[in-house]
Amino acid sequence: MALDLMRLLPPDWRDAMKPHLDPGTVAALNEFVEGEYASHPVYPPLPDLFSAFRLCPFEAARVLILGQDPYHRAGQAHGLSFSVRQGVTVPPSLRNVFKELRDDLGVQPPAHGDLTGWASQGVLLLNAVLTVRGGAPASHAGRGWEHVTDAAIKALDAKDGRVVFVLWGAYARKKAGLVTRAHHVVLEAGHPSPMNPRGFLGSRPFSGVDKALADAGLAPIRWA
Repeated sequence: MALDLMRLLPPDWRDAMKPHLDPGTVAALNEFVEGEYASHPVYPPLPDLFSAFRLCPFEAARVLILGQDPYHRAGQAHGLSFSVRQGVTVPPSLRNVFKELRDDLGVQPPAHGDLTGWASQGVLLLNAVLTVRGGAPASHAGRGWEHVTDAAIKALDAKDGRVVFVLWGAYARKKAGLVTRAHHVVLEAGHPSPMNPRGFLGSRPFSGVDKALADAGLAPIRWA
């Protein structure tokens, strides 16, 4: 049976994103992704492909943290931007995220890099491109995933309740134009990669998210 990405997407997200999706673009993406999984090591594993959407139902989503590309080494990517499973070495970018969390809110870095606890509180940990060929960063960019994840951003923008969009780095910040409704909040900063020495550390994104949620009468995120 041919791979049908939209059937794998949780129904609530599929319904919300459908008005923003072009069937031809999605069909071409289906064909490409199916071929890549069949012939190369591709991350994350297919069962984890839509973990961000499965762990953060559409109605519960109130924060988006946007990454660019899944981790491209075996055992790292599991469908949540910046996150790795427990037992996997915390990558450098995530170490900087945890350092900023400590400096911003006094939360001590955990011993692992699994951000599932954030996702379960309505934080959509989304990469703009949802798959990658092993050992080849950005190898699946420009093949249609951006169209699908832009549809997710547009669906969140259409929500009547506040959503806080957290955009780190030049690539993510280009998506700010997709947020059009005045009751939402966009927080921009540099990418947390150690190769970006300025622009992220000191940006205080976590307190910014909590303030934006509180201003809309919403509970803060338990970041610990």
